[in-house]
Amino acid sequence: MTTTPDKFLEISKVGIDFPTANGPYTALKDVNFFIREGEFASIIGHSGCGKSTVLNIIAGLYQATSGGVILDGREVKDPGPDRAVVFQSHALMPWLSVFDNVGLAVEQVFRDSKTKAERREWIEHNLRLVKMEHAMRKMPHEISGGMKQRVGIARCLAMQPKVMLMDEPFGALDALTRANLQDSVMEIQKELNTTIILITHDVDEAVLMSDKIVMMSNGPAAKVGELLEVDLPRPRERVALSKDDQFNHYRQQVLSFLYEKKGVVDFDSAKRKAKESSEPSIAAEKVS
Repeated sequence: MTTTPDKFLEISKVGIDFPTANGPYTALKDVNFFIREGEFASIIGHSGCGKSTVLNIIAGLYQATSGGVILDGREVKDPGPDRAVVFQSHALMPWLSVFDNVGLAVEQVFRDSKTKAERREWIEHNLRLVKMEHAMRKMPHEISGGMKQRVGIARCLAMQPKVMLMDEPFGALDALTRANLQDSVMEIQKELNTTIILITHDVDEAVLMSDKIVMMSNGPAAKVGELLEVDLPRPRERVALSKDDQFNHYRQQVLSFLYEKKGVVDFDSAKRKAKESSEPSIAAEKVS
């Protein structure tokens, strides 16, 4: 198989059924989209639309019932270090230090290709990327939730994945910590040109961070309803963007898909949402 710059990661005709007492439940049907190398893409939609299921199929944690995933010319069949996952829960080992939690990933991927000294330097390098080198000897219970998530991101970066998969990684954080971590991820992505897929309920987060937004229809048998290319210059500064007409245009397009086109609120409420979106602050606009 070969790949093209436009289709570094291709999700093609993906569907998945789950067994139930009443027969198969079709969660996804005919899901199609692609991600370019170095692109930051978000997947957004209402609860139950299959966002995390798509991510788990890309990660190799679920096997699609139909269709498939091609990453850099190879079919995805199983989990692998070329697809690192950052979960909403940091998933750190509580009995290991910050350094050793990142070291788990480094040992898994580079045990045979880097010396012990090189592995140590690589761990420290990735902790520096997420501004956690000062806490490398601390235990998880000694650091904040935002710091734990930074360590989780460092652990994934240390694997040098082709794609980083982020499943609502900021959802459990307070607003200020969330904003700081969003900025850090965008800085890292710019520096490393990492391909990232972010699952989110947050409209402003999706527009602020993404080059492409994949909007999922409601389930069952969810599919891609619309794709939105976000052409905003980087670096992106949230305060300036709150007054930017193009940012607000993209924001309104996503809100229109989620609220008006999917019919999840009545028409008067949808009109109010559209009006509100014309003069927002960059606060959390979340999809229930």
